[in-house]
Amino acid sequence: MLMGVLAVAAAVGLVAVAALLFRALGRGADDRDPGGASAGHAGSMLSSLFLLVFAIAIVVPWTSADSARQNTYSETQALVEAYWAAAPLPAPDAAQVREGLREYARYVLEDEWPQMAAGRLGTEGTARLESLRARVTELPATTDEARDAKDAVLERMADLFAARRQRAADVGTALPPGVMLLTVLTGVLVVVFPFLAGARPRGLTLVPMTAMAVLLGVGVYLAWNISHPFSGGLAVKPDAFVSALHEFQRIPEGR
Repeated sequence: MLMGVLAVAAAVGLVAVAALLFRALGRGADDRDPGGASAGHAGSMLSSLFLLVFAIAIVVPWTSADSARQNTYSETQALVEAYWAAAPLPAPDAAQVREGLREYARYVLEDEWPQMAAGRLGTEGTARLESLRARVTELPATTDEARDAKDAVLERMADLFAARRQRAADVGTALPPGVMLLTVLTGVLVVVFPFLAGARPRGLTLVPMTAMAVLLGVGVYLAWNISHPFSGGLAVKPDAFVSALHEFQRIPEGR
């Protein structure tokens, strides 16, 4: 924050020093024309800066949402693979492990997903997985098939834990406040710049000015609306977990 304030102060100071120095040297001429070189240069730079910041405000959340969506499918893929891998376990143990996986998927879908829109990930999901992993670890493996199945389930659960940690990181992803603030600030400056430069639009010239202001406002709102991957217009839906629960129903009890 301090560096940002210093950078702004340095930029303003540079403009002031340059203006005083060139006036003292008698170089150049007074420029009071709203369409002159000074206003034209400042206006084009403001427009470019707004477009740059606005592009960041759109592209970064869009990319984050797409990545978060792919990660949910990676998590449910590990979930389904663990469900398949549990089949060779002894009958009572296999049923218990599979029920634990189904309960975890239902918990994420029904209880945890609404919390994610507010930027939080429930702690109960991790506790459920840890309890289930401890249960699988303690299962007796009396045959090679049971031992291989146990190892396979634990391996898939390791992938599941990793995917859940990635989802936790995705939930905490948000556009930096400074980017949105700069988007709003530059958008406002683009709208009021002609007035600051000395122009006084009248009559029909106000129509394009008004249209530009409206579209800029809509654009800034859309950028704010998609700033979090699990809320707003680009919110990641729990489709992957819905599909996983349907997949569980199609998987036979034994292989």
